[in-house]
Amino acid sequence: MLRGPFLDRSWMAQNPDYDSSDIVMLGLPFDGTVSYRPGSRFAPEQIRLASWGLEEYSPNFDRELEDVNFHDAGDLEFPLGNTYKTLEQIEQNVEDIYRDGKKVFGIGGEHLVTLPEVKAVSKFYDNLAVVHFDAHTDLREEYMGEEMSHSAVIRHISKFVKPENIKQIGIRSGMKEEWEFMKKNNTLCHKYSDLDCLKDKNVFVTVDLDCLDTSIMPGTGTPEVGGMTFQELAGWFDYLKDFNIVGADVVELAPDYDATGASTAVATKVIRELLFAMSHKK
Repeated sequence: MLRGPFLDRSWMAQNPDYDSSDIVMLGLPFDGTVSYRPGSRFAPEQIRLASWGLEEYSPNFDRELEDVNFHDAGDLEFPLGNTYKTLEQIEQNVEDIYRDGKKVFGIGGEHLVTLPEVKAVSKFYDNLAVVHFDAHTDLREEYMGEEMSHSAVIRHISKFVKPENIKQIGIRSGMKEEWEFMKKNNTLCHKYSDLDCLKDKNVFVTVDLDCLDTSIMPGTGTPEVGGMTFQELAGWFDYLKDFNIVGADVVELAPDYDATGASTAVATKVIRELLFAMSHKK
């Protein structure tokens, strides 16, 4: 009999039993519509490995990961080159998670994976809202004639989640018409209290890691200088812990652009903190 120990490629401190878990971590390794630097398809696997270098305890939340009760289901396998089939596959799998009475925590992959996640969640929750952390507006109707693009994900979501229920944080790049959309619909947040209108909503939190400054997160597909620090992002998570978070994802790490591995390490800590915010007992 082999004695091990053996390397576990699942997220550390996960509940190995799907049925008894509350949150299901789902790897979404797709980057088929990226507009600048591909490579986020490699993030879920690298994040899992890097998670073992992270402490289970969060001083920000004063909690251990074992209290979160999440199951790591692994990565979905996608048909290369078929964006629409990939999106359909994500939507169907996320629906299964909610049909089983659980919540999804997606790990991308590019930001377009959020669209089918939110579509699936919207079938189970009324009064849905989206809190969007990003450097970019992601409010285009299309990119170079392609409707399905990571740069259009929030615009597409706004067609079935009311724009007044979308709040965007960290935005510092986008086309003029996208900024006009944000002004018209008052989606851009500058302070914690800007989120208070969502207190009675069911909230999906999506984090594009390029919301963080390039000095912290160079390993991303579309780096944009002038972003927030990790502690600033953690502060928003701390505020969100008292909201009803019904789903979440963290996307757009492209690990191979940061040979130091620091960007991947940051991504794992972002995920850990958001898991705590999502599972906080009100």
